[in-house]
Amino acid sequence: MSSTAPPPDTATFCADLVRSHDFPRYAATLFAPAAERRALLALYAFNVEIVRVRDQVSQPLPGEIRFQWWTDLFSGLVHGSAEGNPVAAELLRAIRDFDLPVEPLSLLVDEHQFDLYNDPMPTMTALEGYLAATSSALFALAARIMGVSSDEAEHLARHAGLAQGITQVIANLPRDSSHRQLFLPQQFLTSHGCGMEDVFAGKATPDLHAVLDQLIGEARQHLATALSLLAHVPLSARAAFLPLSQVRADLDRLSRPGRNPFAPQPVSRLRTLWTLWRASRSREFTK
Repeated sequence: MSSTAPPPDTATFCADLVRSHDFPRYAATLFAPAAERRALLALYAFNVEIVRVRDQVSQPLPGEIRFQWWTDLFSGLVHGSAEGNPVAAELLRAIRDFDLPVEPLSLLVDEHQFDLYNDPMPTMTALEGYLAATSSALFALAARIMGVSSDEAEHLARHAGLAQGITQVIANLPRDSSHRQLFLPQQFLTSHGCGMEDVFAGKATPDLHAVLDQLIGEARQHLATALSLLAHVPLSARAAFLPLSQVRADLDRLSRPGRNPFAPQPVSRLRTLWTLWRASRSREFTK
Protein backbone atom coordinates (compact mmCIF):
# COMPACT_ATOMS: atom_id res chain seq x y z
CA MET A 1 0.00 0.00 0.00
CA SER A 2 1.36 3.40 -0.93
CA SER A 3 1.96 5.82 1.94
CA THR A 4 1.92 8.83 -0.33
CA ALA A 5 -0.48 11.48 0.99
CA PRO A 6 -3.26 12.51 -1.37
CA PRO A 7 -2.68 15.76 -3.22
CA PRO A 8 -4.23 18.81 -1.57
CA ASP A 9 -7.56 20.05 -2.87
CA THR A 10 -6.41 23.12 -4.75
CA ALA A 11 -9.88 24.67 -4.87
CA THR A 12 -10.31 24.32 -1.11
CA PHE A 13 -6.83 25.75 -0.55
CA CYS A 14 -7.73 28.87 -2.53
CA ALA A 15 -11.08 29.26 -0.80
CA ASP A 16 -9.43 29.00 2.62
CA LEU A 17 -6.73 31.50 1.63
CA VAL A 18 -9.26 34.10 0.46
CA ARG A 19 -11.55 33.54 3.41
CA SER A 20 -8.63 34.12 5.80
CA HIS A 21 -7.05 37.14 4.11
CA ASP A 22 -9.73 38.85 2.00
CA PHE A 23 -13.08 38.04 3.56
CA PRO A 24 -15.16 40.67 1.70
CA ARG A 25 -14.17 39.23 -1.68
CA TYR A 26 -14.65 35.69 -0.35
CA ALA A 27 -18.15 36.56 0.85
CA ALA A 28 -19.02 38.10 -2.52
CA THR A 29 -18.22 34.80 -4.28
CA LEU A 30 -20.95 33.08 -2.27
CA PHE A 31 -23.47 34.79 -4.55
CA ALA A 32 -21.91 33.37 -7.76
CA PRO A 33 -22.65 29.98 -9.40
CA ALA A 34 -20.30 27.13 -8.47
CA ALA A 35 -18.06 27.10 -11.56
CA GLU A 36 -17.68 30.86 -11.62
CA ARG A 37 -17.16 30.91 -7.86
CA ARG A 38 -14.21 28.53 -8.16
CA ALA A 39 -12.60 30.75 -10.81
CA LEU A 40 -13.24 33.91 -8.78
CA LEU A 41 -11.62 32.32 -5.74
CA ALA A 42 -8.59 31.39 -7.86
CA LEU A 43 -8.31 34.99 -9.05
CA TYR A 44 -8.67 36.40 -5.54
CA ALA A 45 -6.25 33.84 -4.07
CA PHE A 46 -3.68 34.93 -6.64
CA ASN A 47 -4.23 38.53 -5.54
CA VAL A 48 -3.79 37.54 -1.88
CA GLU A 49 -0.50 35.83 -2.74
CA ILE A 50 0.79 38.95 -4.50
CA VAL A 51 -0.38 41.42 -1.85
CA ARG A 52 1.09 39.35 0.99
CA VAL A 53 4.60 39.34 -0.46
CA ARG A 54 5.36 42.75 1.10
CA ASP A 55 4.70 41.37 4.58
CA GLN A 56 6.59 38.12 4.00
CA VAL A 57 9.97 39.55 2.99
CA SER A 58 12.37 41.81 4.85
CA GLN A 59 14.22 43.01 1.74
CA PRO A 60 12.99 43.86 -1.77
CA LEU A 61 15.07 41.21 -3.59
CA PRO A 62 13.24 38.12 -2.28
CA GLY A 63 9.98 39.84 -3.17
CA GLU A 64 11.24 40.58 -6.67
CA ILE A 65 12.13 36.90 -7.07
CA ARG A 66 8.62 35.82 -6.03
CA PHE A 67 7.06 38.29 -8.43
CA GLN A 68 9.35 37.11 -11.23
CA TRP A 69 8.10 33.54 -10.73
CA TRP A 70 4.55 34.69 -11.45
CA THR A 71 5.70 36.79 -14.40
CA ASP A 72 7.46 33.74 -15.82
CA LEU A 73 4.32 31.67 -15.26
CA PHE A 74 2.25 34.05 -17.35
CA SER A 75 4.86 34.12 -20.10
CA GLY A 76 4.94 30.32 -20.25
CA LEU A 77 8.41 29.89 -18.76
CA VAL A 78 7.20 28.00 -15.66
CA HIS A 79 5.93 24.50 -16.30
CA GLY A 80 6.22 21.60 -13.86
CA SER A 81 6.69 23.64 -10.71
CA ALA A 82 3.36 25.39 -11.26
CA GLU A 83 1.55 22.10 -10.58
CA GLY A 84 2.90 22.11 -7.04
CA ASN A 85 1.49 25.57 -6.32
CA PRO A 86 -2.24 25.22 -5.62
CA VAL A 87 -2.97 28.88 -6.36
CA ALA A 88 -1.12 28.73 -9.68
CA ALA A 89 -2.86 25.47 -10.58
CA GLU A 90 -6.30 26.95 -9.90
CA LEU A 91 -5.50 30.21 -11.66
CA LEU A 92 -4.27 28.40 -14.78
CA ARG A 93 -7.49 26.39 -14.75
CA ALA A 94 -9.54 29.61 -14.52
CA ILE A 95 -7.53 31.19 -17.35
CA ARG A 96 -8.23 28.15 -19.52
CA ASP A 97 -11.90 27.67 -18.61
CA PHE A 98 -12.89 31.35 -18.89
CA ASP A 99 -10.43 32.50 -21.55
CA LEU A 100 -8.91 35.10 -19.25
CA PRO A 101 -6.22 37.38 -20.68
CA VAL A 102 -2.88 36.98 -18.93
CA GLU A 103 -1.64 40.50 -19.64
CA PRO A 104 -3.71 42.16 -16.85
CA LEU A 105 -2.50 39.49 -14.41
CA SER A 106 1.12 40.14 -15.34
CA LEU A 107 0.62 43.89 -15.08
CA LEU A 108 -0.92 43.45 -11.63
CA VAL A 109 2.25 41.71 -10.49
CA ASP A 110 4.41 44.44 -12.03
CA GLU A 111 2.44 47.21 -10.31
CA HIS A 112 2.77 45.60 -6.89
CA GLN A 113 6.55 45.94 -7.15
CA PHE A 114 5.87 49.41 -5.73
CA ASP A 115 4.91 47.69 -2.46
CA LEU A 116 8.44 46.35 -1.95
CA TYR A 117 9.99 49.77 -1.54
CA ASN A 118 9.27 52.71 0.73
CA ASP A 119 8.99 55.30 -2.01
CA PRO A 120 6.00 57.58 -1.40
CA MET A 121 3.10 57.61 -3.85
CA PRO A 122 3.87 60.89 -5.64
CA THR A 123 0.54 62.05 -7.12
CA MET A 124 -3.13 61.22 -7.36
CA THR A 125 -2.55 60.30 -11.00
CA ALA A 126 0.11 57.80 -9.93
CA LEU A 127 -2.22 56.30 -7.32
CA GLU A 128 -5.01 55.99 -9.88
CA GLY A 129 -2.61 54.22 -12.25
CA TYR A 130 -1.58 51.81 -9.50
CA LEU A 131 -5.20 51.08 -8.55
CA ALA A 132 -6.34 50.74 -12.17
CA ALA A 133 -3.76 47.98 -12.69
CA THR A 134 -4.64 46.24 -9.42
CA SER A 135 -8.12 46.78 -7.95
CA SER A 136 -9.78 47.74 -11.24
CA ALA A 137 -8.14 44.84 -13.07
CA LEU A 138 -9.57 42.39 -10.53
CA PHE A 139 -13.09 43.75 -11.10
CA ALA A 140 -12.66 43.52 -14.89
CA LEU A 141 -11.39 39.93 -14.70
CA ALA A 142 -14.18 39.00 -12.28
CA ALA A 143 -16.74 40.45 -14.71
CA ARG A 144 -15.20 38.38 -17.50
CA ILE A 145 -15.54 35.25 -15.37
CA MET A 146 -19.19 36.17 -14.89
CA GLY A 147 -19.59 36.31 -18.66
CA VAL A 148 -19.14 40.00 -19.53
CA SER A 149 -16.13 41.61 -21.23
CA SER A 150 -17.71 44.70 -22.79
CA ASP A 151 -16.44 48.27 -22.85
CA GLU A 152 -19.20 49.12 -20.38
CA ALA A 153 -17.93 46.50 -17.94
CA GLU A 154 -14.37 47.78 -18.29
CA HIS A 155 -15.54 51.33 -17.59
CA LEU A 156 -17.49 50.15 -14.57
CA ALA A 157 -14.52 48.09 -13.36
CA ARG A 158 -12.21 51.09 -13.54
CA HIS A 159 -14.39 53.25 -11.31
CA ALA A 160 -15.20 50.33 -9.00
CA GLY A 161 -11.50 49.59 -8.52
CA LEU A 162 -10.63 53.22 -7.88
CA ALA A 163 -13.38 53.53 -5.27
CA GLN A 164 -12.35 50.31 -3.56
CA GLY A 165 -8.62 51.00 -3.79
CA ILE A 166 -8.74 54.53 -2.41
CA THR A 167 -10.91 53.28 0.45
CA GLN A 168 -8.37 50.57 1.23
CA VAL A 169 -5.54 53.12 1.22
CA ILE A 170 -7.36 55.05 3.95
CA ALA A 171 -8.27 51.91 5.91
CA ASN A 172 -4.71 50.55 5.69
CA LEU A 173 -3.10 53.76 6.99
CA PRO A 174 -2.36 52.31 10.48
CA ARG A 175 -0.43 49.37 9.00
CA ASP A 176 1.28 51.27 6.19
CA SER A 177 2.43 54.16 8.35
CA SER A 178 3.94 51.74 10.88
CA HIS A 179 6.04 50.37 7.99
CA ARG A 180 6.96 53.91 6.90
CA GLN A 181 5.11 53.24 3.68
CA LEU A 182 2.99 55.95 2.11
CA PHE A 183 0.17 55.34 -0.34
CA LEU A 184 -1.44 58.72 0.40
CA PRO A 185 -0.50 60.93 -2.59
CA GLN A 186 2.41 63.16 -1.63
CA GLN A 187 0.75 65.80 -3.81
CA PHE A 188 -2.20 65.94 -1.38
CA LEU A 189 0.04 66.02 1.67
CA THR A 190 1.96 68.98 0.25
CA SER A 191 -1.16 70.90 -0.74
CA HIS A 192 -2.56 70.56 2.80
CA GLY A 193 0.76 71.18 4.57
CA CYS A 194 0.90 67.69 6.04
CA GLY A 195 4.39 66.28 6.67
CA MET A 196 5.28 62.67 5.95
CA GLU A 197 7.05 62.30 9.28
CA ASP A 198 3.86 63.33 11.09
CA VAL A 199 2.06 60.52 9.27
CA PHE A 200 4.77 58.01 10.14
CA ALA A 201 4.62 59.18 13.77
CA GLY A 202 0.88 58.53 13.85
CA LYS A 203 -0.10 62.16 14.44
CA ALA A 204 -3.76 62.72 13.55
CA THR A 205 -3.34 66.39 12.65
CA PRO A 206 -6.04 68.60 11.09
CA ASP A 207 -3.89 68.67 7.96
CA LEU A 208 -3.98 64.87 7.71
CA HIS A 209 -7.74 64.88 8.23
CA ALA A 210 -8.00 67.32 5.32
CA VAL A 211 -6.00 64.93 3.13
CA LEU A 212 -8.19 61.99 4.11
CA ASP A 213 -11.37 63.99 3.54
CA GLN A 214 -10.19 64.81 0.03
CA LEU A 215 -9.46 61.14 -0.65
CA ILE A 216 -12.85 60.12 0.74
CA GLY A 217 -14.44 62.62 -1.63
CA GLU A 218 -12.55 61.09 -4.57
CA ALA A 219 -13.62 57.59 -3.55
CA ARG A 220 -17.26 58.61 -3.20
CA GLN A 221 -17.26 60.12 -6.70
CA HIS A 222 -15.88 56.92 -8.21
CA LEU A 223 -18.34 54.83 -6.20
CA ALA A 224 -21.30 56.92 -7.37
CA THR A 225 -20.16 56.56 -10.99
CA ALA A 226 -19.65 52.82 -10.62
CA LEU A 227 -23.09 52.28 -9.08
CA SER A 228 -24.72 54.33 -11.83
CA LEU A 229 -23.02 52.13 -14.44
CA LEU A 230 -24.26 48.86 -12.91
CA ALA A 231 -27.51 49.14 -14.83
CA HIS A 232 -25.54 48.80 -18.08
CA VAL A 233 -24.19 45.31 -17.34
CA PRO A 234 -26.29 42.12 -17.32
CA LEU A 235 -27.81 40.98 -14.04
CA SER A 236 -25.81 37.76 -14.25
CA ALA A 237 -22.53 39.69 -14.03
CA ARG A 238 -23.39 42.03 -11.19
CA ALA A 239 -22.23 39.58 -8.52
CA ALA A 240 -18.69 40.51 -9.59
CA PHE A 241 -19.37 44.02 -8.30
CA LEU A 242 -21.01 43.13 -4.97
CA PRO A 243 -17.87 44.25 -3.07
CA LEU A 244 -18.95 47.80 -3.91
CA SER A 245 -21.54 47.53 -1.15
CA GLN A 246 -18.72 46.95 1.34
CA VAL A 247 -16.86 49.95 -0.09
CA ARG A 248 -19.89 52.12 0.60
CA ALA A 249 -20.13 50.83 4.18
CA ASP A 250 -16.39 51.33 4.71
CA LEU A 251 -16.52 54.91 3.47
CA ASP A 252 -19.36 55.69 5.88
CA ARG A 253 -17.29 54.22 8.72
CA LEU A 254 -14.05 55.96 7.72
CA SER A 255 -15.70 59.37 7.45
CA ARG A 256 -17.24 59.42 10.92
CA PRO A 257 -16.44 62.66 12.80
CA GLY A 258 -13.71 62.30 15.37
CA ARG A 259 -12.39 59.00 14.02
CA ASN A 260 -8.73 58.32 14.75
CA PRO A 261 -7.24 57.41 11.34
CA PHE A 262 -4.43 55.47 13.03
CA ALA A 263 -6.76 53.23 15.05
CA PRO A 264 -7.49 49.97 13.19
CA GLN A 265 -11.20 49.37 12.81
CA PRO A 266 -11.76 45.74 11.79
CA VAL A 267 -15.19 44.85 10.46
CA SER A 268 -16.81 41.66 11.71
CA ARG A 269 -17.41 38.90 9.19
CA LEU A 270 -21.06 38.77 10.17
CA ARG A 271 -21.47 42.46 9.35
CA THR A 272 -19.71 41.96 6.01
CA LEU A 273 -22.03 39.06 5.12
CA TRP A 274 -25.06 41.13 6.13
CA THR A 275 -23.89 44.09 4.01
CA LEU A 276 -23.35 41.91 0.93
CA TRP A 277 -26.61 39.98 1.40
CA ARG A 278 -28.63 43.18 1.62
CA ALA A 279 -26.89 44.54 -1.47
CA SER A 280 -27.57 41.32 -3.40
CA ARG A 281 -31.30 41.92 -2.90
CA SER A 282 -31.23 45.67 -3.64
CA ARG A 283 -32.44 47.31 -6.83
CA GLU A 284 -28.87 48.11 -7.88
CA PHE A 285 -28.07 44.41 -8.21
CA THR A 286 -31.47 42.96 -9.17
CA LYS A 287 -33.12 45.46 -11.54
